[in-house]
Amino acid sequence: MTEGRSCPLAYRYSAASLCQEPRQVSEDVLYIIGGLYGNPWALDEIEQMALAEERQGHRVKLVFNGDFNWFNASDSLFQSINNRVLDHTVSLGNVDYELANPSAGAGCGCAYPDFVGQGVVERSNLIMERLQAVAGEHPYILKRLSLLPRYCCLMFGGLKVLVVHGDPESLAGWGLAHESFAAGNDYKLSEWFLASGADLIASTHTCLPVLWSGLVNEHSRVVVNNGSAGMGNLLLDPRGLITRIGLSSPVAEPVASIERHGLHISLLPVSYSLEAWLPEFDRLWPAGSAAAVSYRNRILNGTSLSRADIVFPSTV
Repeated sequence: MTEGRSCPLAYRYSAASLCQEPRQVSEDVLYIIGGLYGNPWALDEIEQMALAEERQGHRVKLVFNGDFNWFNASDSLFQSINNRVLDHTVSLGNVDYELANPSAGAGCGCAYPDFVGQGVVERSNLIMERLQAVAGEHPYILKRLSLLPRYCCLMFGGLKVLVVHGDPESLAGWGLAHESFAAGNDYKLSEWFLASGADLIASTHTCLPVLWSGLVNEHSRVVVNNGSAGMGNLLLDPRGLITRIGLSSPVAEPVASIERHGLHISLLPVSYSLEAWLPEFDRLWPAGSAAAVSYRNRILNGTSLSRADIVFPSTV
């Protein structure tokens, strides 16, 4: 199979194993941050959002569920992003995994499905090669990354919150992708929720946002995929998104939200400084480079999705 489309065996796990020992959370709010993609200004803004919550009396726990590396292909930015992120609760994405534990034939480790064009796959492999060269100069960071888990389960507000990068079968799984929900291919949700015992599954990886809720075994369940914290997710909207789960409503207006079991579950916009980030991105990835071709337009203009496109009712 082509590099970038394969899924290494080490990425795989069983849904039944994911929430056996949930960690109790004492804070009032979870920020689940997937797909930061090495954007330091997005991280600045997320930290400011957490401070704004704390000024309202909400204690915030930052949880990174992978791919916090990607565009940060310089020594200084690679060190800065990783040192800042690794101060928090962190699990791996395929990018971070392939930096610390390169898999033969995996390329970027994205496990891209057939509907993703081959040009995207090849450019992602090139981005990974360049980032691996930078990461190789920082063995201490790679050692820290190699010790991280592939998922985590948190007990928050009396509910089990399963935090994965891809889906409950693979670090790079696409089962919780926007494309899967849009096509009605959410048939495995019941199996995953029942096997894991999770009440809520938070994902990222596939780069487009989802907020799904429905009944599984007569119990309300939720899936939330934040798309990307470090670049735009909606039409003509360059803001990133993070998942917020709180005992109270957010202090900022979400792009989508629901309330279940007394918890407020939201996709919160990350209004970072595009004016600061774009020149740095262009310096690292000039016109014609793999990242510029694949991502620059999205960084500027977001995606084709509207707010209404990201909220899904249950079909299970």
